[in-house]
Amino acid sequence: MKLQGPAARPVDLAFLHTAQVHVATFDDLVHELAPGCRVTHLVRPDLLADAQRWGAEDPRVVRGTEDALRAAGQCGARAVVCTCSTLGPIAERLPAEPGYTVARLDRAMADQAVALGPDVLVVVALPATLTSTLALLECSALQLHRPLRLRSLVVEQAWSHFLAGDTAAYAAIIAATVRADTGPRDAVVLAQASMVPAQVLLADLGATVFTSPRAGVELAIKQLGASPRMTS
Repeated sequence: MKLQGPAARPVDLAFLHTAQVHVATFDDLVHELAPGCRVTHLVRPDLLADAQRWGAEDPRVVRGTEDALRAAGQCGARAVVCTCSTLGPIAERLPAEPGYTVARLDRAMADQAVALGPDVLVVVALPATLTSTLALLECSALQLHRPLRLRSLVVEQAWSHFLAGDTAAYAAIIAATVRADTGPRDAVVLAQASMVPAQVLLADLGATVFTSPRAGVELAIKQLGASPRMTS
């Protein structure tokens, strides 16, 4: 279990990912939004594979995710963010640890989407992600006292392209599926962090399209607040 980043330096923010491709994405976001914020990454694709095989609530998956989140926090970070929507509920349930907080990346996205609703279309490429995302949106709507009508699209045929590293095909299939949907939608939630390229292709959709990375990183940085560690 190896952390990626400047281990010899103090760390402000640690990310738990389930795909290596996310490391560069989140490094770029943090550098843009808070250049002095020091970041490290833990990449565990096996956790998502296990969640697909056994279910995200399987005790083995829960235990492995909790251990990974604690490992990320023990690097000295003041905040740990789980970027995987499938594993996000485990992160939110993890008991508080001394010295750092744990959060799920997609909470901020959910709050923004339900505030714009009430008709929200949820798009996933992994069936395992759908249940956790629907529950998250319902939770956000309840907390914000907003009406909510959910629909969903599962674009399973896209996932093999992501695994093969063909981001263009992955994004194109997702975007085409969303465009073909004719139901009511005030907001479209692209539930997985990997779906950002599809958001670009849907810029003219006529409904606001939400993804989790930018909103989640903005919230994490805001919650970190001013820190003597965050220096340029």
